[in-house]
Order: sequence, then structure tokens, then C-alpha cells
Amino acid sequence: MKGLIGKKVGMTQVYDDKGVLIPVTVIEAGPCVVTAVKTVERDGYAAVQLGFGSRKAKNLTKADRGHLAKAGVSGEKLPAVLREIRTSEPAEPGTVLKADIFADGEFLDVIGVSKGRGFQGVVKRWNFGGGRASHGGAWVRCTGSIGCREWPGRIIKGKRMPGHTGNVQRTVQNLQIVRVMAEDNVLLVKGAVPGANGGILTIRGALKKPAAK
Repeated sequence: MKGLIGKKVGMTQVYDDKGVLIPVTVIEAGPCVVTAVKTVERDGYAAVQLGFGSRKAKNLTKADRGHLAKAGVSGEKLPAVLREIRTSEPAEPGTVLKADIFADGEFLDVIGVSKGRGFQGVVKRWNFGGGRASHGGAWVRCTGSIGCREWPGRIIKGKRMPGHTGNVQRTVQNLQIVRVMAEDNVLLVKGAVPGANGGILTIRGALKKPAAK
């Protein structure tokens, strides 16, 4: 399985060869440098650690700078984000991966952090219908009954109630690549992906779709 770290740029729309309008998400995918390689024999699983983005070296810890130096990554600018991609494909530390590892028509799984919505009530958080607005109803956007009078005499675990909404990791599976713009390290992916514009994404080959031949 192959993968990259990317950044959500925004959404737009493009036409395909048949003139059909397709909504797409623009993702800046890479370039990513391989900063470490995990093997089954040494670490118990196979993966590569990728670095993405750029930040001043002085803003990294000494441990991070030493870790990157082992992979041959040094200079005034160093990767801002490090993430692992589970894969058994061979790779060497210091190798740079770009968007051209993917091709048009391939399917992806995209992992990101959803937009934070703060504290929300049940109507917005869970799409409750609320109570009646007439005939004495005074709980239009309230929860309603949440417990039991006798057994078990408590609120059942997992009850849908008001609370913090969003800002959690979400994975959208089987998104198709509409176009690979290799010269700009940009992927146009059909549909929406989690998070706000500028959010960091993990992009990997789809686990439930066959790879394009």
C-alpha cells in the first residue's frame, strides 16, 4: 500500500470527458520525505514514516533534529509533520515521494480531523426532531426523557445527549482520483474530505478497492 501526507486546499468542480460536472477536493499531496523505515523483524510491523511541510529547524526539539539527521534530512527548514503509513513496499530513508505515485482513476482513503463545532445540543448534534411548539410544549429543542424511573435507575451508557461536536479523526473511504497534477503535487479527488481548508490529511491507497491496473 502506498500513501502520502497532504493538505486540504479547498473544493472546486471540473468537467470529465463526457461533460459531466464533478465536485472535487483539491489536495496538496507531498512532496514527502521518508524519515524512517519500520520492519517486521525489528519493529514487529512494516511501515514508513513520512515528513511533510516545512518549519524552521530551530523550532524543532533536539531529539527531532537528531531523528531527521539519521535519515539525511537537515538544513534550516525541516518537515513540520511526521506520520506513519503501513506498507511493506521497500523504501530508503531520505527518499522523496511525490503525487505522481498515484494515477488517475485510483481509489483512496483520506484521513483527517473534522471541523470542530464546539458544544452543541441534540438537535444539531444528533438531528433530533425536538418537542412540539404548541399545546403547552416548552421543549422545542430539548432532549426529552433520558433515563429510567426504576431499573436500572440510571442513564444508559451511549445515550445521545448534548456535548462537544467535531474535532475528531475521520476516514472517508473509496474516493476516486479525478486528476493527478504531478507538476504541482496536487490531487483532484471526487467528493469531500474531512476538515477545514489547510488541514493536514493522510492519504493512502483504498483498502477496500482494488488498485488500478
